[in-house]
Amino acid sequence: MLYRVEGIVIRSMDYGEGNKIITLCTATHGKIGVLARGAKKVKSRHAALTQPFTYGEYTFYRQKEGLGTLNQGEILESHFSLREDLYLAAYASYACELLDRTLQDEEVGSFWFNQLKACLDGLSAGKDPEIVLRLFEMKILQAAGYGPVFAECLSCGRQDDSYFISPRLGGRLCRSCRHHDPAAMTVAPGTFKLLSLFERMDLRRLGNVEVKDATKAELKKLMRAFIDMQLGLQLKSRNFLDQLDKYEI
Repeated sequence: MLYRVEGIVIRSMDYGEGNKIITLCTATHGKIGVLARGAKKVKSRHAALTQPFTYGEYTFYRQKEGLGTLNQGEILESHFSLREDLYLAAYASYACELLDRTLQDEEVGSFWFNQLKACLDGLSAGKDPEIVLRLFEMKILQAAGYGPVFAECLSCGRQDDSYFISPRLGGRLCRSCRHHDPAAMTVAPGTFKLLSLFERMDLRRLGNVEVKDATKAELKKLMRAFIDMQLGLQLKSRNFLDQLDKYEI
């Protein structure tokens, strides 16, 4: 059967002497693997279509199961700038790998496709990559069914002025319930405000915001704890980001 879909290349790997296999995140068909014959060759008409982060329209043949075979395509947004900058490429790779590893093929729908597209568009547009990634992480946690609860105490439902966050239990604890997780983290009011906003916000609505370095550091620490506790993934792209930060490349 012939398919025509809009998709984003979230993974690209060499296959054989001259071919590539790409994984597309689509709005209508979930995640799809597609074989692009000859795409490794410099003069291939498919070479540009298989580059990571490329958003395009892809036409391919596919049986009921297995890989599709790319017939033709059209690039709608190359996201060339993301591949040219080491840091942006690392951030974009992390976003793609996080979605790829967290969501099963059938779980990817139009909302998650649009969140990934908004993430890549935001990085390309020069928005703060730390904020873009933190919000994207929140959306992925929600997609996987582990969305944190910040509006009220996740144990008793009480609303107070405390800022105790338990990544292990999945959200906010009030003073009376903090004993449920003695390791719960205390965050600054500004950090909690952003977390509460991220819980409700569509990434497509994110504008250019200025956030203090201390707040961004606290957000990163907290969201990493949620990802580790709730998803338990070992991501190569995150390790690479850590190396960039460690050596200040």
